Amino acid sequence: QLQLVESGGGLVQPGGSLRLSCATSGLRPNYYAIGWFRQVPGKEREGVSCINSRGDSSEYADAVKGRFTISRDNADNMVYLQMGSLKADDTAVYYCAGSYRPFSRCELGSSSIYIYWGQGTQVTVSS
Repeated sequence: QLQLVESGGGLVQPGGSLRLSCATSGLRPNYYAIGWFRQVPGKEREGVSCINSRGDSSEYADAVKGRFTISRDNADNMVYLQMGSLKADDTAVYYCAGSYRPFSRCELGSSSIYIYWGQGTQVTVSS
């Protein structure tokens, strides 16, 4: 029903910025809320940010508030995560995921509602 492909990860210095992209496709991709999650080996998956299907509501984890911005362009079926003031603790594999949730506010706390996942993109923050 939904395919997702992340891109934009890489190596960045502390304090730098990076923009991740998530290309969505399939049947009615604009009916899905999209979340960004990250995972470090040996640690639990962590919700980072999410945006609702219309792109007018979003949530952020406390650790990234004020530094990250999520957005979407439904004309191009793209979702973005603009990351600024990056820290070493932001190092992780970042995934975008879709939840079929038309018209409703997105939910970040429960990853189980996100059925469709991308392959992930590595973000490494290091000097």
